[in-house]
Amino acid sequence: MVLVLALAAGCSSVRFTYNQGDTLLYWWLDSYADLEGSQADIAKRDIDKLFRWHRQTQLRDYAALLGNMQRQLAGNPTQADLINTYKEIRVRGERLAAHAVPELTTLALSIKPDQIADIESKFNSKNADYRKKFLDGSLEKRQKARFKKSMDQFELWFGNFSSEQETTLRRASDARPLDNDAWLEERVWRQRRILALLRKFQQEKPNREQAAAQIQAMQRELFGRMESPERKAFYDSSVDQTTKYIMTAIRIATPAQKKHAQDRMQGWINDFQTLATGK
Repeated sequence: MVLVLALAAGCSSVRFTYNQGDTLLYWWLDSYADLEGSQADIAKRDIDKLFRWHRQTQLRDYAALLGNMQRQLAGNPTQADLINTYKEIRVRGERLAAHAVPELTTLALSIKPDQIADIESKFNSKNADYRKKFLDGSLEKRQKARFKKSMDQFELWFGNFSSEQETTLRRASDARPLDNDAWLEERVWRQRRILALLRKFQQEKPNREQAAAQIQAMQRELFGRMESPERKAFYDSSVDQTTKYIMTAIRIATPAQKKHAQDRMQGWINDFQTLATGK
């Protein structure tokens, strides 16, 4: 969630975006389920509660994680360092999801059949956009779209790259397996799992304790997908290829670009520490 907010901010400071995060998250949920009446009021209340917990307990930890990334970048980070950082971020994602189970339970039990249809329609629309951007057209078009997406992220961290650097990165990007179709399969699998659980709640009318247990089970399934026998090889390969690609960007970065990344991280560290105080 914080990474999304940081990328959305597009600048060294994420304070403004984070301070509007409860509203942004509500708008995002509403765009899928068209929340209404008391349902909307309760969702806003629960989002506010979740953000208060997140601000008070998580942001200093994020600042510490960024500080560790700064120290690694100042030296010679290895691919193993990047993979370990990825795992650390994943742990924090799982922690956030687990803490949000009570709020997710309240929301899921309030969802009506027409809202499930709205959610499914939104999923289908997003999937169509993904297909158009990342699956349609020639191999060159699809590789270019993937490269542009990665360059947007690299430039956020390192600033502008020279044409020579971009050529090196494009070559490294194109060397990776073009597995957008597999990512779409994963995306659709998650969506179907969510829709199936919402429909199950409609049919079986579980009590709150039963619903929370089923949401927790779904979370374990979603996060455990990377270790499942049928998908582990795909995810392991993806992490390996992605971290090698990032290592290429670090290797060719100039001292000025690395300083840009250090300053960017320091700006976020300062923001997280300030936000943690309630400002």
